[in-house]
Amino acid sequence: MKVWIPHETGLPLLGELPPEVTVEVAEDPDKLPSDVAGVRFWVPPFLSGSDATRLLRELPDLEVVQLLSAGADAWVGAMPDGVTLCDARGVHDPSTAEWVVTAILAQLRAFPLFARAQARREWAYSEATPTDELTGKRVLIVGAGSIGTAVRDRLAPFDVGFTLVARTARPEQGVHGVEELPRLLPEADVVVLLVPLTEQTRGLVDAKFLAAMRDGALLVNAARGPVARTDALVDELATGRISAALDVTDPEPLPADHPLWSMPNVLLTPHVAGSVRGLLPRAYRLVGEQVRRFAAGEELRNVVVDGY
Repeated sequence: MKVWIPHETGLPLLGELPPEVTVEVAEDPDKLPSDVAGVRFWVPPFLSGSDATRLLRELPDLEVVQLLSAGADAWVGAMPDGVTLCDARGVHDPSTAEWVVTAILAQLRAFPLFARAQARREWAYSEATPTDELTGKRVLIVGAGSIGTAVRDRLAPFDVGFTLVARTARPEQGVHGVEELPRLLPEADVVVLLVPLTEQTRGLVDAKFLAAMRDGALLVNAARGPVARTDALVDELATGRISAALDVTDPEPLPADHPLWSMPNVLLTPHVAGSVRGLLPRAYRLVGEQVRRFAAGEELRNVVVDGY
């Protein structure tokens, strides 16, 4: 059984594999490492988009695609018959949760303002003091999966209140349904987006959603750019009524002349929430486990279905 992975450094991270498994590095889909015959398990490069899905048609023996990302929106609906798609759910929980906490604290404590003042060599004590604080805030987490749970756990020591929202309500777990957002948004000081990009979540954050947020609230998007309607987001942020911390945008990368760059109430990072040094060891532990499961005929983890 032939397995393709995208990183040479991933080879020793896979752990012990069955003797019938051959692993080759296919970092660039345009430069295939060997004959495609016999490739049954493929790990595409991290954050590879829809352009990488074209290779699916060239792998006649493919049975499993194991992503290194938690998001699978570029791949859902593209799988040929008989090919199973798996995401990396759980791998990015620590890093993405850390980014969310960092982004919230940075915005509330005015770090972007102070960083700009530092670049100008200005002591900006009076400009933004006193700053806001996280203690006592109500945080609304839209996306109650494993990353949402990790965010909640890391924010808990800050003495904040939580409301969790998922596609379907889970009353026994204290999770509300997405249809309750119009009632919940006005109660939140911080709104964190962690939903997958699906037809149901595309454009979820529209003008109505933003208008329902309370004055002074902070929107944090660590999901996907198209979850928010960019024009509506720009219009609302331009009023100064709310602020935002965005790791993702639509379009992405953000054009140099886009108004989001220059808004003083916006913190932007270039889709780096999951990109940390610990990513590959965690990701390839999952890949190794999945390869062993597949070779043994066992059920795979993190199987993605349409409409995930």
